[in-house]
Amino acid sequence: MSSNEKNRARHVAIIMDGNGRWAKRRRLPRVVGHQRGVEAVRKLVRSLKNSDLECLTLYAFSSENWKRPEDEVSDLMNMLRKFIVSDLEEFVANGVRLKIIGDYQALASDIVDLLEDALTRTAGGTRTVAVALNYGSQQEIIRAARLAAAAGEISNEALEQHLFTHELPPLDLLIRTSGEIRLSNFLLWQAAYAEMLFLDVLWPDFTPEHLAEALDNFANRERRYGGR
Repeated sequence: MSSNEKNRARHVAIIMDGNGRWAKRRRLPRVVGHQRGVEAVRKLVRSLKNSDLECLTLYAFSSENWKRPEDEVSDLMNMLRKFIVSDLEEFVANGVRLKIIGDYQALASDIVDLLEDALTRTAGGTRTVAVALNYGSQQEIIRAARLAAAAGEISNEALEQHLFTHELPPLDLLIRTSGEIRLSNFLLWQAAYAEMLFLDVLWPDFTPEHLAEALDNFANRERRYGGR
């Protein structure tokens, strides 16, 4: 088996960081950075039809993001509404299954309705785009531990069955843009043996070519899982 075949990534997650700095460097409102960030997501999702990646997980809105200014949160929620409405048919046509991780049901009721309709309509897709909304990994682990304990078994396997990601392939590669080197409460359990790549690229400038290069980088890494 060749190195590329052996190390083919099935599941990549991305911390999409840098929208605000992208806008600030251009003396533009932060909302413009977020809008360009949405366009980067759109291009990346469209590129999946030419990839053998099974799952792409995107950190869209953390449970800590509620601390941001109210007008910025409102802008983000409005962009989420528009993205679902404008891109849902394309998801369906391209066989993309939407998965939401996090407590999305705590969002505004109209957004919940849009998301649940999208989840239903894309359920038959063969490739998954998982979006983390109102997500925090520490909270996820606590929730999973409580559910596992209530079911009467505490083990790695039992806890993993109660994570939001339990239906997804194991995480292979975690990418963060913007040059920051931290996980920011994202997929802490799932990233235990994932490869990591931190790029000095602001999210609106991230392209499908960056993802392709990251996948090539991953294919050439030797994964040891604590062994030699």
